[in-house]
Amino acid sequence: MHDEREFIRQLLDPQTQRKAFEQLLQLYQKPLYHHIRNIVLNHDDADDVLQNTFIKVFNYLKDFKGDSKLFSWMYRIATNESLTFIQQKAKRNGTTSEALQSKAIENLPSDVYFDGNEIQITLHKAILQLPEKQQLVFKMKYFEELKYEEISEIVGTSVGALKASYHHAVKKIEEFLKQD
Repeated sequence: MHDEREFIRQLLDPQTQRKAFEQLLQLYQKPLYHHIRNIVLNHDDADDVLQNTFIKVFNYLKDFKGDSKLFSWMYRIATNESLTFIQQKAKRNGTTSEALQSKAIENLPSDVYFDGNEIQITLHKAILQLPEKQQLVFKMKYFEELKYEEISEIVGTSVGALKASYHHAVKKIEEFLKQD
């Protein structure tokens, strides 16, 4: 994106809003989908959360202060929407978020949109054992290959703390895999 401020101005201007939002969708739909999918694990759920994310982006863009990159702000919304979605779905089903995620991992092999193998399913099981923050950091660093600085803007944690979280997550995953 050449000039983010100009792009945001276009997103807010009723004259250019439609075209700019189409461009926003084109730029961020796939990466946001993959980010959300890494959190919620289910394709249909990821589609729902992605739609909710873009609705929130559209509705709250006027409140975007520009303290971070647009990309980071949208990822923060997507992350929060994903976590909220999991909590609400678990509550509706009378279960915990962990149990819901565990069930989603069990269903991955039958998901036509999942192209992984048994090793990736085992990795997801290991990740599920981590505290929520470590799960997020690990998924963003490992699967999405985001830089610590980008993750810092998204989750609002210092780079040093993120590096420590990632290190601890890797160690816990290694231990889980040794036991499995």
